[in-house]
Order: sequence, then C-alpha cells, then structure tokens
Amino acid sequence: MRVLVVGGGPGGLYTALLVKRRNPGAQVTVHERNRADDTFGWGVVLSDLTVANLHAADPESAARIRAALHHWDDIEVHFGGRVERSGGHGFSGISRRTMLAILQERCRELGVHLSFQQDVATDALEQLASSERADIVVAADGINSSVRQRFADTYRPDTDVRWCRYVWLGTPRRFDAFTFAFTQTPSGWFQAHAYQFDADTSTFIVEAPSDVWEREGIGAMSEDESIAWSERHFDFILGGAPLRSNATHRRGSAQWTRFPRVTCAEWVHWMAVDGRSVPVVLLGDAAHTAHFSIGSGTKLALEDAIALDAHIAGRRDLADALRQYQADRAVEVIKLQNAARNSTEWFEHVDRYARLEPEQFAYSLLTRSQRISHENLRVRDAAYVQSFERWFARRSGMDVAPETPPPPAIFTPYRVREVTLANRIVVSPMAQYTADPDGTPNDWHLVHLGARATGGAGLVMTEMTCVSPEGRITPWCTGLWNDRHRDAWTRIVRFVHEYSEARIGLQLGHSGGKGATKKMWEGVDQPLPSGEWPVMSASETQYIPGVSQVARAMTEVDMDRVTAEFVRATQLGLDAGFDWLELHTAHGYLLSSFLSPLTNLRTDQYGGALANRARFPLRVFTAMRDAWPAHLPMSVRISAHDWAEGGNTDDDAVAIARLFREAGADMIAVSAGQVVRNEKPVFGRMWQTPFADRVRQEACVPTIAVGAITDADQANGIIASGRADLVAVGRPHLVNPAWTLTEAAKWGYSGATWPDQYLAGKHQLDRLIARERAAGAAAPGGAGPPRGELT
Repeated sequence: MRVLVVGGGPGGLYTALLVKRRNPGAQVTVHERNRADDTFGWGVVLSDLTVANLHAADPESAARIRAALHHWDDIEVHFGGRVERSGGHGFSGISRRTMLAILQERCRELGVHLSFQQDVATDALEQLASSERADIVVAADGINSSVRQRFADTYRPDTDVRWCRYVWLGTPRRFDAFTFAFTQTPSGWFQAHAYQFDADTSTFIVEAPSDVWEREGIGAMSEDESIAWSERHFDFILGGAPLRSNATHRRGSAQWTRFPRVTCAEWVHWMAVDGRSVPVVLLGDAAHTAHFSIGSGTKLALEDAIALDAHIAGRRDLADALRQYQADRAVEVIKLQNAARNSTEWFEHVDRYARLEPEQFAYSLLTRSQRISHENLRVRDAAYVQSFERWFARRSGMDVAPETPPPPAIFTPYRVREVTLANRIVVSPMAQYTADPDGTPNDWHLVHLGARATGGAGLVMTEMTCVSPEGRITPWCTGLWNDRHRDAWTRIVRFVHEYSEARIGLQLGHSGGKGATKKMWEGVDQPLPSGEWPVMSASETQYIPGVSQVARAMTEVDMDRVTAEFVRATQLGLDAGFDWLELHTAHGYLLSSFLSPLTNLRTDQYGGALANRARFPLRVFTAMRDAWPAHLPMSVRISAHDWAEGGNTDDDAVAIARLFREAGADMIAVSAGQVVRNEKPVFGRMWQTPFADRVRQEACVPTIAVGAITDADQANGIIASGRADLVAVGRPHLVNPAWTLTEAAKWGYSGATWPDQYLAGKHQLDRLIARERAAGAAAPGGAGPPRGELT
C-alpha cells in the first residue's frame, strides 16, 4: 500500500506511523507545508483515557509521550473572589512542539518519509498522488483544510463560526490544576483557560464574547497592548507572571480569532488519478472540530488515526473499510461535538451564570456539557460532591449535621409561597384519555395519581384538565367546569394528602384548534370520525393540513367567555383542595396559538408583536391569579421553541417568561414544540433542559425542566447546577409509579419516605441493589465511569 498524508500535525503523523508499523512494506509519505518545529499552539491536553488508547495502538511512541507529560487531577475555578476545586479528573499536558518531535522521530524510525515546507497545492494533488502512485490520500491538513475546500461538493462541509473571540497565549506561571478564571470588566465577562504542559510553561487562553471584546476596545489594540491588558486583568491568577504570544514558537504573532465548528456530511472523496479512483480521506480537524474548552481536538485526530488504520488493515475492500471508518468515528465525533457545543455555549454566555453563587457556578461549569454527570463527579471526587451537596442542602433550608451525609440535590425541599415540596421531583402532566364521557375523573385517575404520590414524588400534576366541554382534546379528557368534576377531584386530592407527603397540582388548559380528536393510541391528533365539536384558535388555522378540522378565529366574546371558564375552573380547583395551579400555554393549544407567530395571524391588538400576542394569555393568567389564593403557587407551561422557521425561539421564550413573571407567575414549566405540524425538533437526552436553563437565568424566574430526563443522576445534575428548580419526569413514571423511591434506593439515599405498607419491598430492594453494586465493583471497569474528559 502507498499512502500519501497531507498535513504533518499530530493526526497526520500518527496515521503515518500506525500504517507503517502495521505494514512495514507500505510506502508512507507525509507532506507538511510548515517547518518541522513550527507550531500553532502551546500545549496539548490529553486525558488519561486517550493516553491509554495511544499505548494500545503504539506502545513505543506512547511511552515517550507519557514521559513528557505533565499530569494533574484537579480542576480549579476562580470566580467572585472564591476558588472552587474538584479532583479526580485525570489530565495531562504536553508541549505541542514536543509531541510533534516525538511523532516525527517515531515516523523516521519506522521508515515514513517526512517532507516539510512542501505546500501541497490542491490543484496539483492529483499530480502528486500520481507521482507517488498513492493508493490512498489522507487529508489531515487542519482546521482550514485546503483539501476539504477543494472537494467541498463531495464533503459538504458546514462551518459554524462561534461567538467568542479568543487568543492563545503562554506563560511561565505553573498551574497545578486545570484552571478556569473569570473577571468582570465594565464591558462584560472575560475568562481564561490555563493548564501546565511542561515543567516551566502553561497555556493561557483568554476568551470573551465578541460584543464584549469589541466594547473593551481590544480589536483596536496592538499585540503588545492586548497582552498587557490580559496580564492586568488576570494578574489575580498570574501573580505577576508575564504572558507571551506564540511568536517565539512560529512565524506570526498573537491573534484574537473565533472558533469554527466544522462538520462534514462525507469524509471520503474519490479522486481520478491515472485512470484509477483514489480515496481522499479527511481526518482530524479537516473532518470535524471540537471547541478547545473540552480539550478534544487532538484526541479526536489521534483516535481517527487509530480507527482508520484498523479499518484499512481489517478489510480487503478499501471502499467498504472507509465507509465503516466514517460510520464508526462519526458516532463518537457527534457525541463530542454535541458536548463541545454545550460547553461552547456556556462560555459564550457566562453572564447568564454569573448570578449564581461561586459554589453553584463552579458546579455548573464542571457539568456544562451534560456528559459529566453528578454521580460521575462523585466517582472522581466524592469529597467535593459531598461538600457541594451539604452546601446545597443548607441553602435549601435543611439543617444537616456534620456527621450526617447530605441528601442529593433532588431530595432537598423547595418552598414556593407557603407550599413546601418534600423534594424536587414532579410527576409530569400526562394525558390519560380515560375520563368518563362527561369529563369526570374516575378510579383510573385516583389510582394513577395516587400511586405516583405514594411513589415519592414531591409534586404530582394532573393531566391538562379542560375548562369546558369544547376545550377538551378528546371526549375522554378530564374537565373541571361543574360540581360533579370538583367532587371527583376532591376525592383524589384527599387521597394524596392523606397517604403521601406529595403536593398535588392542577393544570388547566383549553385545546383550541387541536381539539375534537381521537385518543392518542388510536391516532395522534387525528379528528374524531363522529361527534366532533367546532374548534377555535387565535386565527383561522388547520393543524394538519387537509386533515384536521379548520379552527375559526376567536372573537372578543369568545375571549370573555373563555376567561370566565378558566376562572370558574380555578375556583373549583381551590374548592377541591389543590395545592398548586398551572396554566397550560404550550403545545399549540388555545393560549399557545396566540403566543406563536406561526398560528397567530391576527392584525388587531392581539396579533403582531409579542406583547400583543401575549395579551390574551396574560389576561387569562391574571384573572386566574386573582381568583387563586395569594399563599398558593401558580406556574405557567410554555413552548420555548416552535422548531419551525419564523416561529418562536428561545429568545422569545425568555421574553414570554418575563411577561408571566411580571404578571405574578411563580414558576415556568419549560417545554417545547408541538405548535405546528411541520416542526423539526432536535431530540436527545435532556433535550429541553437548555431552554429551562436559559429562561431561569435570563428571565430570573424559577423553572421546571422537562424532556427525556430518565434517571436521578440526570435530575441531580440539573437541580445542582441551577439549570432548573424542579424536574418533571413523565414516561419513567408511567413505567414505575415509585420511580422517585426507586431512584433514591438506587443511589443510596435513605432519607426518602416510604409508605409503611411498602417497607418490606424497600428492604428487599436495598439488598438487591447492594448485591448488584458489589458485583459491579468486582467486575472489570466496575469502579465507575472513566476519568479524564474535560466534557
């Protein structure tokens, strides 16, 4: 095999040496446009896991790399005059220059031909591949890959230039932890990412949002002036040590730039060479980039090289091998790029989190990517997590004795007005479509809600309960518009109060243009075959074009009547004894149809600008709030994103949340979508939590997080980091009514209150969990998740 590698960075060199090591007869050539000792950075971060992967691939080069590593376990966060430190993370730094020298030396030992100061013009790539009779070309030419640009029609790259400006500097100051430091200027927040990579030097990256950077005037400064500015503003961690540009390491000088997030639809282009089709394979930053805040760029390139070598060696069919290479690597790359996106956005919006106390700010930073969980942190540094949990519990009003283990965040109480929830878990409103034909809840609802209340949740919410017969989604939805309904709900509320510590909330709503449909399992949003009733919405719309009933536009008379219906239901809910009231303004139902510009096409005072679109939902909320006692809380559920062009986005969600907060809402339940049929949501675990996070921080209102939250570890991370104040869990509660108690047992928390009738089951569950935990610890890799990812 003849292999031509374009690009002599770590990824290209490592590919070359691995191919040559596996197949000594191969002819492998590396062409690098720069000099051998040029470098475009200072230090490289490698996790313990990555170092282990290098050792498995090539022990010789790994041993030399390991000998040059500067290792540390801790992450240190400097914020608000405080220092928070967490250990057990497992990182190493190495000079990029040293790493290149090691890989170059190893390549020469194996017989790889290295050619420096050879700029491979992309229009001459075919000629070079021909002269070397290459069977495969590996394009490892970096973030600004000219090969990727040359064959862009095949690779179909997508580049997202991120918002922050940053500069890559160095300093003789030695840091004994990966250090994040934050300083506030009149223009806004700046942050530093610093880590030591040899005995005498550390990388020091200074970063800020572009608008902050511009207001500070750094763009008008010379290189020396911007370095001096950085030295002054970060002297509290530099301690007088100077900062240096990498001009001494390469031609050029310090430059402030913006990070491009690169993705490619395809990683292989087949190039015609002498009548043959030669694959040109992207690798490393040429194929994909991951923001430096998770330290994974070099890791991804090296692991691309390992995978490419393995796939080439393991298959006779080169085309099949390369397809499998992309398929396998794309899975890991997407995971890390998603984590990097979350991390990048956190640093782009430090101002959101600056209102948090230093303890929670640091925890939020550590878990920003959603890949490091609460329990993963505990495996890394149990003392740190316990100290944080103790702080969080005391902040929540608990008096935790020094000798008593503190509770996880989700098992701390939460007080709203004069209602205190025993913990932070909410049973989501989940439509059951099982009410009597007149809308009366029955024994199913007693068992459904009662079981989840005795199952340990702090707050149990009813399904969307409709304020009129015409406001139902289906004929089998629960209602609250007469005394019969009130009495049936009273029975359920009484059971919850008598047999559990849970509070119970009433969610009120009106289906609007999405009404008169079948049960979910008979056809989601499909119209009734018979017995339908007329529906209305903010404007004349049809939810499913050509299928759904056409909703008529509401009139002022309709608005007055519907407002009165919501108030009547509120009063009946109070009579029934509910502890909490929630107004449903999400998911395309009646009030939601006013909020979204996709469904509100009105030209009167209720249409157009957001303030007008929110006018009627706010009228309904205010009337309900006036009828609901001042000592009881009231929340609002919103759709934070319409997932469709021209619809509401999370920017609008913040504005909507502010309006409801100003009207007296105590909390916003932040959901998303289901407003229009042609939506294109982006699903994933905890996929709606970022909306709750943003609304909480920017609208300054407590939030409930929803959406694919499946275990207590995820919920703990959300609550502990301040992304939300409560966590609503839906489908897991359908599978296991005692989800909260089960998760408490699983994670070893003994403070949850079990019904006396179920204690025998608890004791057996505790024994089973202890047995499984012991077996897991004894198994290979059973000590917990791998350390050593900044993500």
